[in-house]
Amino acid sequence: MVSATLMRFVSPCWKPSVEGENSSNGGDAAGRAEGLLWYKDSGQHVNGEFSMAVIQANNLLEDCSHLESGPMSSAESGPHGTFVGVYDGHGGPEAARFVNERLFENIKTIHGAEFTSENNGMSANVINKAFLATEEEFLSLVKKQWLNKPQIASVGACCLVGVVCSGVLYIANAGDSRVVLGRLERAIKEIKAVQLSYEHNASIESVREELHSLHPDDPRIVVLKHKVWRVKGLIQISRSIGDAYLKRAEFNREPLLAKFRLPEPFDTPILKAEPTILVQKLCPEDQFLIFASDGLWEHLSNQEAVDIVHSCPRNGVARKLLKAALCEAAKKREMRYSDLKRIDRGVRRHFHDDITVIVLFLDSNLVSRSSFRGPLISIKGGCGVSGNGNT
Repeated sequence: MVSATLMRFVSPCWKPSVEGENSSNGGDAAGRAEGLLWYKDSGQHVNGEFSMAVIQANNLLEDCSHLESGPMSSAESGPHGTFVGVYDGHGGPEAARFVNERLFENIKTIHGAEFTSENNGMSANVINKAFLATEEEFLSLVKKQWLNKPQIASVGACCLVGVVCSGVLYIANAGDSRVVLGRLERAIKEIKAVQLSYEHNASIESVREELHSLHPDDPRIVVLKHKVWRVKGLIQISRSIGDAYLKRAEFNREPLLAKFRLPEPFDTPILKAEPTILVQKLCPEDQFLIFASDGLWEHLSNQEAVDIVHSCPRNGVARKLLKAALCEAAKKREMRYSDLKRIDRGVRRHFHDDITVIVLFLDSNLVSRSSFRGPLISIKGGCGVSGNGNT
């Protein structure tokens, strides 16, 4: 049954067709790109099915997505599982693309080094080390390119990662993307939304309090600017990979553009790359996970997104979430969705943000089989690529 809250999105613009929808089987194995949209409507991962979609709103092509199904470790006898990455870039695409190439590889390498048959190796510590290793690699790249391409110091990415391995879910977040679980409440026979991550955004009071506690001698660590809270008056997020100009003072000087340079030097990093990590055992009531960048959550509540996924066919459901968000964006500007679709990339950014969505369905029979060797999949979408990968 469709809930009353969902009906707001079904009418007037909800139709079976979605921007770029001309395929019933999800297109080719690596996904499909059409105009501003990249999508992989359906596929099978080790723990169930999935659906992916990315829509770019500006010319920088800053959002990337990544799904891997197979070995989670470089160790030969390591467990198989599913990895999901949503990388929301800002200032340029370089950081998101770099993370898209390196973060999972670092998880596999570190996991392999720590793997034993007793502990399966995967842990919050492995994922945290992989985030920090990826950060160090990107900052090394910034150092190499600094003199010829100083603007790379102002490029960063919000990073949201999920790993399903041996019946356990690991969520790691640095930035303002979000993952929401759809969980069956058997007593009332409804699917309820459970938010599993929280955003590192200065608009949230607890984030401002954390920044003040980390920088007690800096009264201007967060500044209200044009009615928006920003770290040092420059950026809304407090955690990311990249943003070297707020991590190391050596990158906060000429030839970096003056608008990014702080008037006073700093000794400790202003932003952090460490993610907040949640680890929990999956249960049969856990139906699906929605990973998405902040562009989706700006227009849909957690429960509205869960209702859409629960009530629609799995094939193409990520694109349906995109369309629901775009319908809301159009409605807020008192225009029709059909008119919004005709607006070119770049100008689109004034109406909605880039949006990345990955829906991961969880088959409890597969999730509980830690030794299961399912389909090997590697898919990367967005960030200016037409989908590359293999199945």
